[in-house]
Order: sequence, then structure tokens, then C-alpha cells
Amino acid sequence: MLKKHLNDRKLAENYLEKIETANDFLLSLINNVLEMSRIESGKVTLDESACNIHALTAVMHVMMDEQAERKHLHVTTDISIEHPDIMADETKLREIHLNILSNAIKYTPEGGSVHVSVKDYPSDTDDRFIYEITVRDTGIGISEEYLPHIFEEFTREKTTTESQVGGTGLGMPIVRKLVELMEGSITVESEPGKGTAVTVRIPHRLAESDQKQKHFAYLDVFDRDLLDGKHILPVEDNDLNAEIAMTILQEEGFDVERCENGEACVKRIQGMPSGSYDLILM
Repeated sequence: MLKKHLNDRKLAENYLEKIETANDFLLSLINNVLEMSRIESGKVTLDESACNIHALTAVMHVMMDEQAERKHLHVTTDISIEHPDIMADETKLREIHLNILSNAIKYTPEGGSVHVSVKDYPSDTDDRFIYEITVRDTGIGISEEYLPHIFEEFTREKTTTESQVGGTGLGMPIVRKLVELMEGSITVESEPGKGTAVTVRIPHRLAESDQKQKHFAYLDVFDRDLLDGKHILPVEDNDLNAEIAMTILQEEGFDVERCENGEACVKRIQGMPSGSYDLILM
């Protein structure tokens, strides 16, 4: 259909948006099915290391900013953390964050709001601390009848509004399983037409001074001028992947060259002055 209407800019853009939406849904479905399969097979284990809550939260918002801006959502954050450096599985913690925040953005109508609250406090049962994140939105909400089924796999509330929003029905089940793997808890409060609040509580140990993650100070506003002119070398043997990566990087202001494989990359670097590239993507 797109090929037949390339001369109609408006219609072509509409078809491209539909292709992008379908692509995002299929990618999400594949990733979620694979993740659920790994979890249920018992192959998912915790890999704890020192991580910083401020840095983690900043990255999470950067990743979600575009989706929120597209819907003109007002996203606010309240971080009240006494001990930002903790021992945790950062990858799984980020996945929990992103799933919850992505749902809030997805099911909140245009012009609505999403509030993220992050805090910590001592555990009542041992010497660990509790890390707590609450994501509260002004979205479509969840009915009282469906709420007990929210963590069941491949289930979605069948409402007129929700049926218009793409989803796999695996996001929240994955979140709950990851939270349980980390010995935490998750609660959901919701009211149809008013919004939903999801709260995750996860116990963790504090990072010792020699374990604390070395991280860059997170910024409320990132200076994109810092990227201009940086020299990047993607190493990619697939022509389509290389074209996409180079286009994205060039649009962000990077100076980009390409190598087709690792051997060619090594030869090129050996024949150039030190510091010729700011970043090499393998």
C-alpha cells in the first residue's frame, strides 16, 4: 500500500507510522516471550554489582522522553534517596523500571501526567534497605474486576479504550517475576478513568565505599552540543544495519565511518594515530 501511494506524502506518512507501530509491537512481543521463557526455565539469575540510583533513574527517563513528548505528557520525578549507591542487578532493575513507566505512558491519554517517586528506607527484618519506586499516572485505569488478573500471562482488559493500545499482555507478569526473583513485592492500585499507581519494593544491600560505581554526574538537561563532531566507528557486517546505525548517529551530530568486521577494524586502528576515534561500536 505504501509503494502505491509514495506520491501522496500525507498517506505515505500515515502508512509509515502504522508500519512503525506494528514493528514495535512485534519486537516487544518477541522480546517478552523470550524473557518469559528464560524466567520460567529457571535460567534467569541475579548478577549483582554496585549501581547508582540517580544514574539509573536518569537513564530511564532519557529512554522514555520521546514517548512522553509525543503524547504531550507531563512527567515529574521526586527522588528522596539517602543511600544512592546500592548492590543490585542493574539490568533487571532497569527492566522493571522501564516496563512500569512504559505502561504508564502507554495508557495515559494525551496531555495527561505521570509522576515517578523513588525513595529508600531501612528494612524491618534485616540489615538491608528497601528501595521503593512508585509510578502514578492519570491514565485510563483498571477495573476492579480485572485487577486480580493483571499479572496473568497474555491477559489484557477488554475495554474499548484499551483495545486501541498495543500490548502483549506479558509486561506486568515479567515485572512481577523479576521483582519476586529479587525478593521484593509489587502492588497495583487503580480506578477506571482516573489512573493507576504501581509500587515496587525491593530489598538491597548498600555498596561499600570501594564498591561504589564510578559514574558521571547525571544532568537534568543534556547538552547535545557535546556530541557534535565526535568521531565514531561502527563495526557492522550487515549493510542494512550499518546504514540504519550510521544514519541515526549522523543525525545526532556524529562524524561516522564504518568497518565491515573486527579484522578490518583492527587494521584500520593500527594504521591511524592514537585517539582518531572517540568511540568504536562492535
